[in-house]
Amino acid sequence: MAAVLAPTLVSTLWPAPSGSSRAARNVLLALVGTLALTVSAKTQIPFWPVPMTMQTFVVLVIGMAYGARLGVATIALYLLEGALGLPVFAGTPEKGVGLAYMMGPTGGYLLGFVAGAWLCGWLAERGFDRSPLRTLVAMSLGHALIFVFGVSWLAQLIGFDKAFATGVAPFWAATIVKTLLGVATLPLAWKWIGRLK
Repeated sequence: MAAVLAPTLVSTLWPAPSGSSRAARNVLLALVGTLALTVSAKTQIPFWPVPMTMQTFVVLVIGMAYGARLGVATIALYLLEGALGLPVFAGTPEKGVGLAYMMGPTGGYLLGFVAGAWLCGWLAERGFDRSPLRTLVAMSLGHALIFVFGVSWLAQLIGFDKAFATGVAPFWAATIVKTLLGVATLPLAWKWIGRLK
């Protein structure tokens, strides 16, 4: 017997119609998601010890707001845009574009975006975006998964110790901030939707 999935934020705010209208809705949502990802990658917020982007926050919120399937499709579209040479990633076009950029040091994190969005979407479909505590669990697991992919990839290039020192240690404080922001944002969005109804 299949599990009954909880509605996502997006499906509650904009229920999916049938047929071609559904496909058009999903394409529009995916494009909006890739735009948000691009803006989040390009925006640098002064922070300690390194400047912070909001990209992992946006990745995980897309997963939770869209659900696993549409969330992953959105991240995959974003990666396709990057693979085709569009300057959608952090540091592009200055640090290169396309597949050459994606095969570099950040490649594992980009793959981790897919995994993190899927996990957070899967958890959201089971109600993990409704309460602060469960959102904290989902966001923490999503961030951890992104780091696992990123450090594993980076370790193949420079060794695990250096990969951890450059790919995790400078970002722990920003990751906590982004996780807590998700904890504040998603349950509040659901509360707001409840008041509208």
